[in-house]
Amino acid sequence: MSRSNPLFYGSITAIITPMDNHGEVDFNTLKELVEYHVASGTNAIVSVGTTGESATLSIDENIKTILKTVEFADGRIPVIAGAGANATSEAITMTKLLNDSGVAGCLSVVPYYNKPTQEGMYQHFKAIAECTDLPQILYNVPGRTGSDMKPETVARLAKISNIVGIKEATGDVSRVQQIKSLAGEDFIFLSGDDATGLESIKLGGQGVISVTNNIAAADMAKMCELALAGKFDEAEVINQKLIGLHKSLFVESNPIPVKWAAYKLGLIPEPVLRLPLTTLSLNLQPKVIDALKMAGLL
Repeated sequence: MSRSNPLFYGSITAIITPMDNHGEVDFNTLKELVEYHVASGTNAIVSVGTTGESATLSIDENIKTILKTVEFADGRIPVIAGAGANATSEAITMTKLLNDSGVAGCLSVVPYYNKPTQEGMYQHFKAIAECTDLPQILYNVPGRTGSDMKPETVARLAKISNIVGIKEATGDVSRVQQIKSLAGEDFIFLSGDDATGLESIKLGGQGVISVTNNIAAADMAKMCELALAGKFDEAEVINQKLIGLHKSLFVESNPIPVKWAAYKLGLIPEPVLRLPLTTLSLNLQPKVIDALKMAGLL
């Protein structure tokens, strides 16, 4: 399997999971969101990642939402499944359920809360990769998991043929070259941090798995396209327009602000989240409004 997978590059949305007023997944709105991304030039969709509230969806809901996203995409845009868990057995169960689903690959997070060692992380991802032929993208987000997967561990995992890349969400752009030099130039590096996404592409990354993309999809797609073509000055103009969003969409835990912003833009009918997440605090709403105006979206 070639790691220079043409499906995993550019502007990839970590898509929100729309919900109705009863907290149930709103599949009609999900279909509309998929259409929005197809029309906007988004390069791929991550279904039920962190931004998709995977932590509060049951396994059945996770799988159904992924399958519906694949159905709605209808081959027009690749869908990457969020399939991580902090129990290796659960991550394997999720991954096996997706084997013949039509997903392009799986995104699997470093186990959270139980804080494994580097060896534990290696054994966890190795076991998942061995249960499937699907391409696997590692996901390192220490701010949420409490553990940081080191570049040396990524390099060990890169030797497993279907582990093709990483979503690196430390915001540390030095990780691009550290991982590339250890894991190989063809190992896919995707930024998981919107604020440093452009910089990571400049340094050799292939794209961004983005929260901002949920509400500024066309601009994110164009910015990544320009950056990957080496047109960094033009890409920077777009990035400066979006920089307020890159920051304000994290004034409370993701996806609280982005769901509220999507609601304000009419992309979803209600900014409903599942507990323990609650709607964006009143005092923070003006910050998101200002960023939406700065981005030319309001």
